[in-house]
Amino acid sequence: MSKVWFITGTSRGLGRAFAESALERGDQVAATARNVAALDGLVARYGDGAVLPLALDVTDKAAVTGAVAAAHEKFGRIDVVVNNAGYGMFGMIEEVSEQQLRDQMETNLFGAFWVTQAALPVLRAQGSGHIVQISSVGGIAAFPSLGAYHASKWALEGFSEALAHEVAGAGIKVTIVEPGGFATDWGSSSAVQAVPNPAYDQVREAIASRFGEARYAEAGDAGAALLQVVDARNPPLRVLFGTEPIEVIEPLYAERLKTWADWQHVSRTAQG
Repeated sequence: MSKVWFITGTSRGLGRAFAESALERGDQVAATARNVAALDGLVARYGDGAVLPLALDVTDKAAVTGAVAAAHEKFGRIDVVVNNAGYGMFGMIEEVSEQQLRDQMETNLFGAFWVTQAALPVLRAQGSGHIVQISSVGGIAAFPSLGAYHASKWALEGFSEALAHEVAGAGIKVTIVEPGGFATDWGSSSAVQAVPNPAYDQVREAIASRFGEARYAEAGDAGAALLQVVDARNPPLRVLFGTEPIEVIEPLYAERLKTWADWQHVSRTAQG
């Protein structure tokens, strides 16, 4: 049976790839973007019976509630909710302003939080549904110059794991997708840059040396991968997209386990 999707951030990048993959196989999509004109191509290609374009800034809680209600009214149900809207905030911790951090959390964390809260009553009444939170390898590992972004994604992962336990009995599934780098404008035109402090110039040079030549997979491949996740009878709580996260995560977790084991003598003294 075809599915009805509610996807945030569908003007470009991964969100657009998710929407196109769903529509290409005959599903219906409530597609949101801050600039609704960016969705004209989806409507032209797939028709207004399959696509509901919605202007939405996910930091506006009332607008989020209205958008979810409009999608439910249009299609009669919502099967998959994809919280994809977000952006990258680049800057060392000392460089990031308080407002920049708050803005990052408003979009990447609270936006997903508002959409999740608005969708849950619909999914609970149906007795089914799948909430997909687009996190990042940066929701597990941390890299210099991305502290604000990591803060938003680690928080997203925490509330989503708790949510998965809370709604399992209602027939609602939760998956946290943790992509590596894809060929989108996440790190370019859609990114926000803090004012650089010369004290961190060497750190920036090291980052450029490490990642400057990186080649990224096409976003469309991620769309095909997400279809496999939402079609699974028992989808995972977490899934990595791309080979880069696997290369990062395996040694990272091995090192964490080793450190915890090496310091068990201290851990035990904390209990008295």
